[in-house]
Amino acid sequence: MATIKDIAAAANVSAAAVSRILNHDETLNVSPDTRQKVFDTAKALHYVKRNRPLVKSAFTLGIVQWFSSQQELEDSYYLLIRQGIEDYCLLHNIQIMRTYKSDVNYQEALRDVDCVICIGKFSRNEVDFWTGRNPNILFLDMPVDDPDITTITLDFAGAVDQVMQYLTSLGHRRIGFLTGIEYVDFGVPYPDYRKEEFIRYCQKHGILYEPYLKEGDFRIDSGYEMMCEMIESGPLPSAVFAASDPIAIGAVRALTEHGFSVPDDISVVGFDDISMAEFTMPPLTTVHAPAYHMGHYGASILHNIIKEHRGAALKIQLPCKLVVRDSCTTNLSPGPDNM
Repeated sequence: MATIKDIAAAANVSAAAVSRILNHDETLNVSPDTRQKVFDTAKALHYVKRNRPLVKSAFTLGIVQWFSSQQELEDSYYLLIRQGIEDYCLLHNIQIMRTYKSDVNYQEALRDVDCVICIGKFSRNEVDFWTGRNPNILFLDMPVDDPDITTITLDFAGAVDQVMQYLTSLGHRRIGFLTGIEYVDFGVPYPDYRKEEFIRYCQKHGILYEPYLKEGDFRIDSGYEMMCEMIESGPLPSAVFAASDPIAIGAVRALTEHGFSVPDDISVVGFDDISMAEFTMPPLTTVHAPAYHMGHYGASILHNIIKEHRGAALKIQLPCKLVVRDSCTTNLSPGPDNM
């Protein structure tokens, strides 16, 4: 009789994803074609779903998501991190308690869990609260300057350098940057490491960027608005680097509505490599951020800490990779003096 692993191998999809698709989990971020492929494969292999006997959970893992559930649906980056955690827990019989910072009394909901994963951006007071509440804790997507706290982050500096080296290799010397401002408690802005590395690179290599740097939110509508402002304010750069794919998608929409062609008139690069990026017009060149793997690795690390009673903290930085598609092309007038 066919198993979930058989379906996964035949459909070239992970076993965890197959399980969630067959259980009609609509929060799983996969394309409709992938979902249908799994169902078709299960049918072809005559898969019969069985009710599994109840097995006591190994332990309980708490998840604190700094986004609200609605924001999470709008920006799949943090959704993918959570899905990576939950898929690992599903495969290893780990019970999950999930909360959002927008929930009422969200901190009390995780009082009795064995370990905690905090996803996103947290203030120093919040970090102190959670580390005081539970010693088995891990922060994802946020560096914490404490040698006793485990963190997993992305190599933003390396990612930005990849994008800038690619654009300059195409002859671009006027490059814009569209980003969002994220806040921790009391309206304190969180540092944007991509923006810092972008400015550093431009200053070091003589790239004109100051007129083309704009900050809004990490949303499609904000990308649209920032690009409209750039169009209205004067001559455009030859390329734009967006700090998220939703921002880039909104920017492309604004350019198209104003009669500009991507990439013939202006090149656009995104960041995250969400599933939609491959299906935009044109398909979006972007940076693949391993968000799902970040969550998966985080759950694995805490699982090992609980099993082996080890408390040594880790500082892990995951590499990103530039994915070249069709939204960039060679700039035929690279010099700032040719504006």
